Amino acid sequence: MSAYLIANLKINDRERYTQYEGAFMDVFDNYNGKILAVDENQEVLEGDYDCTRTVLIEFPSNEDAKAWYESDAYQKIAQDRWASSDAVLIMIAGLAD
Repeated sequence: MSAYLIANLKINDRERYTQYEGAFMDVFDNYNGKILAVDENQEVLEGDYDCTRTVLIEFPSNEDAKAWYESDAYQKIAQDRWASSDAVLIMIAGLAD
């Protein structure tokens, strides 16, 4: 069953966040993920939303998603993301086929 990661970010230091972006694909490409959407112009239809970026990623399974997220390579580059933004990252299960 597919797993989806949704990241809601409020970028506080664009220069440092750019360092994270620059290294991201080199790490991400080693896993089975697919980036479905990245948006900084979200249309809020309901509620309060103060994030500056939303990212949606698909993985074939929860195990694939966690392998990427927990990898030493991702944890290393994530230091720049953690230092430059506030984020909520959630994983949700896709619907059964």
